[in-house]
Amino acid sequence: MIELLGILLLVQGGGGLINRLLGSTNPSWFVQLHLLPPGTHLVASALMVAAGVGVLFAERARKGRRSE
Repeated sequence: MIELLGILLLVQGGGGLINRLLGSTNPSWFVQLHLLPPGTHLVASALMVAAGVGVLFAERARKGRRSE
């Protein structure tokens, strides 16, 4: 379940980041682009990518420690 959260954060953040970097004004299906003011979209998307990567690495490390 934790992996699903990490993947969701990574996809939403990465997609929103690409959406804004390519200059699209359509928020598409990226949650942060619907909820936050336009000035915060890039930062929020980058933070979501970082959080997703962090969750996935932490879960992988936790599973590695448990199997030893």
